[in-house]
Amino acid sequence: MNSYKYTALASGGREVSGLIEAIDELEATAKIRNQYNAVISIKEVKNGVGITLPKFLVADLGGKKLNSKAFTLMCSQFSTILSAGIPIARAVKLIEDKTTDKFLKKLLVSVAEDVEAGRTISASFEDHGGRLLPPTFCETIKAGEEAGDLAGAFESVYKHFDKQTKMGAKVRGALTYPAFVFVIAIVVVIVLMVKVVPTFTAMFADMGGELPIMTQMLIAMSDFVRKTFVYFIIIAIALFIAFTMYKKTPKGAINVAKAQLALPVLGNIAELNSASLFANTMATMIQAGLPMTKAVEITSKVMPNALIAEQTHNMVTRIEEGRTIVDSMREADCFPDILTDMVGVGEETGEMKATLDTVAKYYDNELEQAVASAIAMLEPAVLVFLAVFAGFIVISIYMAMFSMYNYM
Repeated sequence: MNSYKYTALASGGREVSGLIEAIDELEATAKIRNQYNAVISIKEVKNGVGITLPKFLVADLGGKKLNSKAFTLMCSQFSTILSAGIPIARAVKLIEDKTTDKFLKKLLVSVAEDVEAGRTISASFEDHGGRLLPPTFCETIKAGEEAGDLAGAFESVYKHFDKQTKMGAKVRGALTYPAFVFVIAIVVVIVLMVKVVPTFTAMFADMGGELPIMTQMLIAMSDFVRKTFVYFIIIAIALFIAFTMYKKTPKGAINVAKAQLALPVLGNIAELNSASLFANTMATMIQAGLPMTKAVEITSKVMPNALIAEQTHNMVTRIEEGRTIVDSMREADCFPDILTDMVGVGEETGEMKATLDTVAKYYDNELEQAVASAIAMLEPAVLVFLAVFAGFIVISIYMAMFSMYNYM
């Protein structure tokens, strides 16, 4: 979208000036003529001030990223406003005015223009949202349009993403403290080895005498860290970049996913998280009225583990061949037994939505407890590591001091 500064002639011969956004000058002129009698002048404005700035100065720092809280709030606003009977075009404009998130605001500006031009809101969101919008959102809104219940569709996606946002916030909140303690522990160790220990080493060297074994070990460790910690940082950054690039390859993503599931504690958390997402997303898709194959295909796109995502996608072919959902899940061999059995019960009874809601609550609770249990084990482990290392340093220094006193 470009900005244009214009001067127009209003009713009564009064001149008015202002700014308007449009794709090109023709569209801007058409928009102005819809509001005023005549266009006197129009000029494109670069970056809002008539000056062309370097791209790096006007770039959106951090890149495009969907804010989950702002997105969930937008879905809630759509559900409330549409339920009140307000037309969809007016609803988009109202929410656009209230939205403070830059990405969503820009998105809603484009959607508002498309809806006013006669396009469906689902098609507009899908075109302008790109890969940032969850596939579950676009498919649910499309199904709501076809069923004539757009307000219900927005309410359904609001409940789904609100639940996922709150669960993600709980997990991140639980991991924040131990991660902070771990980072502080690493920083403290580096500072002690690089700055503090060398000070005592110089003092012991001036005093002379043979140092205890523990003190010699500490000095050797300090010298090693002081001389090589920069190289370790460079190597760590290089490994991180290499790992990130490898993870983006199809084979690398699968291998990393297998390794993640094989980890003692984190593997269980990854499995529970995938089971929770599968149940919640499938329930939302079925409520929206999507065919089972389409629901499974969309669900595969939101799976966080690449291996489980691939196996879930392969289920679509099996279902199209006439196999049941539960048999397709068993052949995938990547889902917990309880989830598979409950899906089988829902398939037999015809109450798939209610069954998935029940199993989703179960796995949400299991995931929360698994994270809490992992944190309960991680916190004391980090503190013990820090205490042992700090104790080793203190004892080594005191032993050296006592040894020096014997030589005095």
